[in-house]
Amino acid sequence: MEYVYAALLLDEAGKEVSEHNLLEVVKAAGFAPNEAKAKAMVESLKGVSIKEIIKNAQTMQVAQVQAQATVAAAATAAAKKPKVEEKKTEEEAAGGLAGLFG
Repeated sequence: MEYVYAALLLDEAGKEVSEHNLLEVVKAAGFAPNEAKAKAMVESLKGVSIKEIIKNAQTMQVAQVQAQATVAAAATAAAKKPKVEEKKTEEEAAGGLAGLFG
């Protein structure tokens, strides 16, 4: 997890997310640097824009919150709406069946 945070810090600072820079940030934070983890992080971030990922994640969260609010509002409105029960008399029900047989 420390390598993810280090990559975020480097990106925010406008620095290159390289193995060397990741190791330096991790070391400065008091962790024991691991070259394999740094290399894996750099490889996984090749061609990836961290800023775009964060922007898209924030957009998705906002959309999800808006959708949940809409569903909650609809549920509340449905709960407040009085239910009108249609009661058919036996004659009406029989008349409906009679229409089937012409």
